[in-house]
Amino acid sequence: MTAVAHEPTTPAEGLLEIFMSLDTPEGFRAELIEGEIVVTPPPDGEHEKYISRIVRQVIKNSRTDMDLSGNKGLRLKSGGACPKNHAIPDVTFAPVESDLFGGADSWMPCEGVAMVLEVTSTKPQADREAKRRCYARGGIPLYLLADRETSQVTLFSDPRQDDYREHCTRPFGKPLALPEPFAFELDTTDFL
Repeated sequence: MTAVAHEPTTPAEGLLEIFMSLDTPEGFRAELIEGEIVVTPPPDGEHEKYISRIVRQVIKNSRTDMDLSGNKGLRLKSGGACPKNHAIPDVTFAPVESDLFGGADSWMPCEGVAMVLEVTSTKPQADREAKRRCYARGGIPLYLLADRETSQVTLFSDPRQDDYREHCTRPFGKPLALPEPFAFELDTTDFL
């Protein structure tokens, strides 16, 4: 751990300092989600397959050219006395013309993000609930969740305060309409 320059004034500040000083093993991800430090191991091949299938479609079919990052951490608002949430989506999408990722620090604000993608893995409940609330608090317009356990894909939209007001769920094998700036139907037949 790194030496602390000053004593934290609140438990939330202390937790944030501990989180920011973590030295996670290569391939692992550390996130601060709703006051809990979550460390996840490297993903399995199936997890990566779903990400690849979705990313290829977004790049090929989106009405707007998209940049993407699979390693960009987002600083998101928190609820209550917790420190700011720090999440690393499986993929973050932003319009190319925004140049959102160019020059960004390892933890960047979420303004300008068009959509985040999560594919469930070791902690599916966190993707379904806690991370969904974090992304809504951050005002991220679209949250796409590929849930391997339930064999469904869900698009959350219309973020308001602590959650998304709209969602559309389709079973794997059925298309899911992605709105502007994507404006195409996500094909999930090869998710089966």
